[in-house]
Amino acid sequence: MEAVDPATAPAAIGIMIVDDDPIVRSGLRMMLDGLPDLRLVGEASNGRDCLAQLRSLAPDLILMDLRMPVLDGIETTRRIAEGSPATRVLALTTFDTGELALAALAAGAVGFLLKDTPPQDLVDAVRAAGRGEPTLAPTAARALLDHVRQDHRTASRDAARARLADLSPRERDVGRAVADGLSNADIADRLSISLPTVKTYISRLLDHLDVANRVQIALLVQQADLDPPPPSH
Repeated sequence: MEAVDPATAPAAIGIMIVDDDPIVRSGLRMMLDGLPDLRLVGEASNGRDCLAQLRSLAPDLILMDLRMPVLDGIETTRRIAEGSPATRVLALTTFDTGELALAALAAGAVGFLLKDTPPQDLVDAVRAAGRGEPTLAPTAARALLDHVRQDHRTASRDAARARLADLSPRERDVGRAVADGLSNADIADRLSISLPTVKTYISRLLDHLDVANRVQIALLVQQADLDPPPPSH
């Protein structure tokens, strides 16, 4: 096997550990010690101490606890992302919640892992995060996927509401009734209007919304998630 020329070998990833628990810091230090491609450059017990040392230590990657006194990991990560974007943050926590994962990622962390991650998996994640690759615990991955889905639902709802915005109150009532699966006769009974009038409103909705049939009216109204009409007296 050819020897690697130190002059051409990739530089070791400089790592800083930020955690208020000295036992956790010691455990991470022992885990990373002796690995040629990882280099521990410093430690801090809270976010304020981390920020104070950031410029002098210039770490490539920070292993960041999220729940700390003085200045928590979320706010510290946000300040690092804004002021020192070349330094990446890998969030480490004992709290397995999707909300915390999303907060860390929104603040600028490149990954989110639990502290009970198996040692070799954690080392692999540190290497990946040092390269800027996203590293997510299953909880974080699920939360992120749910968040994207919710954003998609919100965008679809807003688009549907925009299409319905110019409808008259009575047209909206008819649209809701169609979405509820009512027949024309049932719509007439619910709204106390004649059957020919219902048919006229249905035709208006098809034309105004540029849809082909009442099923598409129903889908659009359901996407818009309109508030129900006030009860009649």
